[in-house]
Order: sequence, then C-alpha cells, then structure tokens
Amino acid sequence: MTAVRVSSAVMTHPVRRDQAEALATRLGLGGLAMDPDPNGAPSALRTALVAWSAVSDTATHHLVVQDDVAAPPELLGLVAGSASRFPEDALIFYTNWHARNGAAARLAALAGAGWVRAVPEEFAPTLAICLPADMATGFRRFARDSAERHDDEVMAMFLRQVGRAGLLSVPNVVEHIGTSSINGHASQGVRRAVCPVGAADARPLLCHGWVLEELDWLPYMRYGEGYLRMAGQEKAADPRHHARWQEALPATGLTEGQVRDVARRNCPPDTASEVARHFGAPFAEELWIHCLLLGRQAEDAARRHAPQAAGIRAETDQARVRLRGAAVSTVALAGLPPERRPGVLPEHAELLTAYAWSAIRCGSLLLGPALVRRG
Repeated sequence: MTAVRVSSAVMTHPVRRDQAEALATRLGLGGLAMDPDPNGAPSALRTALVAWSAVSDTATHHLVVQDDVAAPPELLGLVAGSASRFPEDALIFYTNWHARNGAAARLAALAGAGWVRAVPEEFAPTLAICLPADMATGFRRFARDSAERHDDEVMAMFLRQVGRAGLLSVPNVVEHIGTSSINGHASQGVRRAVCPVGAADARPLLCHGWVLEELDWLPYMRYGEGYLRMAGQEKAADPRHHARWQEALPATGLTEGQVRDVARRNCPPDTASEVARHFGAPFAEELWIHCLLLGRQAEDAARRHAPQAAGIRAETDQARVRLRGAAVSTVALAGLPPERRPGVLPEHAELLTAYAWSAIRCGSLLLGPALVRRG
C-alpha cells in the first residue's frame, strides 16, 4: 500500500490573513490560499480553486481548511490516519449541527459509528475536507467554469457526479468559530460542529469505528420544527424538499398515533413544561418527538449495522459514550431558530439536553417488537 502523504492549504481572505496565518502555524498546515479577487463579489469557490491547486507533487491527498475554524495540533495526523484507512474517499472532518448531514452524524454517533456516508443532495461541508490528489484535480476541472459561488454546493455536485458522497467524520475535532461570514452565511446564526470532541476521543473512533453506509429515513430539525428525509430522496424531483414528520411518517411504517402514544406515556411533564416556558410549547413538543424518532433510528441502525461488541477496544467504547453525549448536547440548540441560539444560558442547555435524552431513550419503544407488546 502506498504511504499516505497529505499536503494542505488554508482558504482565506486578506481581511483574515493574520487569523489564517496563526491557524496554519498552530496546526502545521501548508500555505495560505488567498482570495484572488478580494474586492470582487463574495465567492468561496474562487478561493477554493486556489486551495485545491496547492496539492504538492508528492502528496497522495490534500486537505483544505477554512480560516474560521479551531482544531487540535493533532489534526494532520488524524487526517493522514483516516486517509490511510479510506484512501479513495472524500473525508469531511466538520459537519454543521443544523444540517441534514449534521442529523446523519448525530444519528451515527448514537448508533456507535465512527463514520457515516453523507446525504447526497445536501451541500458537502468544506470547512475541513480531504480529497485524494487525483480527486482534487478532478474537482478543479469540474468547478473552474462554474457560476456558483458556494464551494460546498459545487463539491456536492462533483461528488454526485463521481457517484460517491463523502464520508463524514462522526467525531468532530474541527469547530467553526464566530458567526461572521464573508460568503453570506451570517443569517444562519451560531453554527457549530454537531459532535464536538477532543483528539483523544476522536482517534480510536476514526481509526477503528465502524461506518454507517446505509441511511434509512432520517429525522432532522430546522427552525424549531421536525422533518424526515426518506431513503433515496436524492432521486426525487425536488430532492431538497423538507417534509414535515407528520407528512412523511406513513412511508416509514409508523403512524402518528403510535408516535404520540409513546410521547403521551413517556414525555416527562415537568421537564416538558419547563422547556415550554423558556422556548414555547410547540418547540418542546417538536423537540421531544424529533428525539424520539432519532433514538428509534439510532437503535435500529445499531441493531442492523453495528459489528458485534466482541473485540471492541475499551478506549473506543469509552470514546463512544462521550461522543453520544456530545451529539445530544447540540440537538436542541441546533433545532432552535437561529435568532434564539445566542440567548440560551448554560442551565437552559442542560435542561434541553436532559429533555432530549428522555426522548432518545424511548426510541426503542417504536421498534417492531416493542410496538406489538405495547399494542
């Protein structure tokens, strides 16, 4: 097997040059990929093409990192190890907590996976992404004449053409910092990693964690409401259609009556009232049902796809426990409307996390045998 050699570049703009240089120095990354037209209309793709042109002659893989992130000093080592394990895949090391891909990573974390295949129809997160060198060349050719300014959208288009969506690192060691956006995403508010963990916990999961390749229906939240993404949705006439959970639920084999019955019997009334007092009754109801469905799907994925526990390293098992905690800590914050996120106090975040866990732990009640027994 050819030894992996990773070159790297940091995408930046002159207004963030100092920030980018500090990041590159701290992480031992390659040079800066500067926006070639800093006074032009905002375009992340314009800068991304510079970054993906910086593949060194000896590199087997190339990592591109954006300048508004934080990451541990071990990042390059973690990337190289991951590329050794998955040498032909696009590897994505940061996933937004409020996107469909974020929901996929959160579900995978709860199922115990270390990696999950990205949702094909959504943008491909590009804050920290590694491509094989030949794929980087292919992306440049694909993207150089595009009129699209968002590199994450063009990356997703490219990966769809290649026929293989990226692999999302379930443990996120890369974190987005700040809320400003040169490329016009500030309206999305606070944007964070879906499963933030340290390098020590990420390493065993990236090296030994199993891959969730098959995504069944996927619960996700946006702007305070719950939705479902169905398997194969990328082939639909409108692949980015957001189907409310009530609308899509019949295709899952569940009924709204079953879901609401489990909620009626098991949602903790005092905690629900407290969440409703701070964030409104509609959000409290939507969050609990979303987490119930999330728990159901995570349990189902673990039963159907996870390898047997025999031979699992102790450090990997302990890391999974902490990863699950990280994943659940972001579910309610990500589900809130963007304007509500900055005002969430630490004690409110703890309340929301406990409330989310109360629903996730009931997810197995929606699996087949449990429904028969409850019937």
